[in-house]
Amino acid sequence: MRVLLTGGAGYIGSHTALCLLEAGYDVVALDNLSNASPEALKRVEELTGKKAPLIVGDCTNEKDVTAVFEQYKIDAVIHFAGLKAVGESVAKPLDYYQNNLDATMVLCRVMPRYNCDVLVFSSSATVYGTNQEMPLREDFPTGCTNPYGWTKWISERILTDVAHADPTRSFVLLRYFNPIGAHESGRIGEDPSGIPNNLMPYICQVASGKLQQLGVFGNDYPTRDGTGERDYIHVMDLAEGHLAALKYALENKGVEIFNLGTGVPYSVLDIVHAFEKANDLTIPYRITPRRPGDIATCYADPKRATEMLHWSAKRDLNTMCRDAWNWQKQNPKGYNE
Repeated sequence: MRVLLTGGAGYIGSHTALCLLEAGYDVVALDNLSNASPEALKRVEELTGKKAPLIVGDCTNEKDVTAVFEQYKIDAVIHFAGLKAVGESVAKPLDYYQNNLDATMVLCRVMPRYNCDVLVFSSSATVYGTNQEMPLREDFPTGCTNPYGWTKWISERILTDVAHADPTRSFVLLRYFNPIGAHESGRIGEDPSGIPNNLMPYICQVASGKLQQLGVFGNDYPTRDGTGERDYIHVMDLAEGHLAALKYALENKGVEIFNLGTGVPYSVLDIVHAFEKANDLTIPYRITPRRPGDIATCYADPKRATEMLHWSAKRDLNTMCRDAWNWQKQNPKGYNE
């Protein structure tokens, strides 16, 4: 069975490619390399002994997507491709709406022409908006605070409507929480361009001396230590969640939504101190003003995924911190060594 990974050379895509190959699937990746490196899939091949061909193309371009389906018999799609920086989405909303929604709609148009009716979609916990009740369940109200989140919310709506209109479709929508860490080998990991937007790669670059100190946005939230709490999940647990979702989609028609998280909230300072302890390092930080739109706490109720996908996160915070630093140590310049 062959699975197309759109955005397959990216952070989560490359780790999922590795999981799929190890599980016996054939993998093809389509990526425009705007936020990814072909080196990631070369290293996946080294680790697994199996090749995942990379097609350089754009998921928003129907000709590029059609060309992949013409060249390969695709049985299922895992759709990662998309712009993903919240702050950038506020500054460039049209870019985000056009890119992320076009990619979803192009896949919905092309797939049925080639009798491919299984899709796993990379959604986000941002669709829960400013819900105050925790933990977050899949049946909670949704709504967003930024264009990136709305592109995920609208894509979910598009896929739900398409699945309802065509009962042969099988779509699984995965709402991620906060992926961190790297493969235990240290050969593949998160390689942000420029200054990282996310906490863990920022901590890693401070630890390596590339950045001077960490800025902690606010210490006056109603949490244990005043800093924001989030649900951090190891990227390999997340990748294994995609494998479980794919197996479910292959056996069930219709559309389903699942949270992929641990169900445990950790504060920013929890992460800093866990990283220091796991790696025997000191991370200098300073408190800065809150960011607009940030909420105090956000974490998942993952029970539905456990019950229906037979999946749960296994790796603890120490492992997340250890593997993130192992990747950073081995690859101080990311894939551009």
